[in-house]
Amino acid sequence: MRVLVTGHQGYLGTVMVPELAAAGHEVTGLDCGYFADCVLGDAPAAPPTLDVDLRDVTEAQLAGFDAVVHLAALSNDPLGALAPQITYDINHHASVRLARLAKAAGVRRFLYASTCSVYGAAGDGLVTEDAPLRPLTPYAESKVRVEDDAAALADSGFSPVFLRNATAFGFSPRLRADIVLNNLVGYAVLTGEVRVLSDGTPWRPLVHAQDIARAFATCLEAPIEAIHCRAYNVGSEVNNLTVAQIAQSVVDAVPASTLVITGENGADPRSYRVDFSYARKELGYEASWSIPDGAAELYREYLARGLTSEAFFQRFTRLAHLKSLQAAGTIDGELRRIRTGV
Repeated sequence: MRVLVTGHQGYLGTVMVPELAAAGHEVTGLDCGYFADCVLGDAPAAPPTLDVDLRDVTEAQLAGFDAVVHLAALSNDPLGALAPQITYDINHHASVRLARLAKAAGVRRFLYASTCSVYGAAGDGLVTEDAPLRPLTPYAESKVRVEDDAAALADSGFSPVFLRNATAFGFSPRLRADIVLNNLVGYAVLTGEVRVLSDGTPWRPLVHAQDIARAFATCLEAPIEAIHCRAYNVGSEVNNLTVAQIAQSVVDAVPASTLVITGENGADPRSYRVDFSYARKELGYEASWSIPDGAAELYREYLARGLTSEAFFQRFTRLAHLKSLQAAGTIDGELRRIRTGV
């Protein structure tokens, strides 16, 4: 199958591409390169690449693909709060435009990377895909809007599927340090403290980047009529933990580290536990990585690849890195690349 992966130079895309290639798919990437150089350790092999802003994709560029795996987004709640209109422009409007163009180009499958954060403040009960969606941030709201608008495009020739990923964790050569487990392990390695800024009580579902990649590979192989216009939570019930419990897993993984719950940011309203049984029943898919295993992997990789404070707090933190690109004149106020010598 010919597969286009948008955002292939991001944290998840860098894990996704080799997973899909190993499954026998012919993979092409599409990315504007914000995070292409944000690599810890050896640079990953690059697939054939379309160097284009998501907002500028053309129908002709999508012709000939059997499937689009759409990962590209401004994936950060603080960034969404800082620039909500740009978040909606890229995450919502450009994503729906991509879906329309893919349909017009004859692409049959459209796999969309949504998020479990669409459930917002869902309380202590397990939420299924049928639960009310209560997004609390521009990032989560944009995901809900894309699900609605892409579902409206579905017909016999165009099958979207919405993979609502739990919060990702785990090592990727293009690291993200601003997601909870990756952040806590990195902070512990660099400072000796596992620092929690909330009160530690919110529930979070987590899933390893490799498990997310396997979920997408599973949906590419599934009969198209079985997954047509369906939503699937991606993760595992065993990884539904409070932030304090996640932090304790880090203390257990990083020798001589200590837990500090400051509570300085107060209670986080984003709290939800998720039911992942639909994917098990309908797709035969089950996530395999536990949070303790992920914490141990991150500790090992951070040490082996020489993680530094500068890289952790700047290069691998989305908001800080985009601000540095703006300061360097690489991207403008709309987060578009400034092309020189053209």
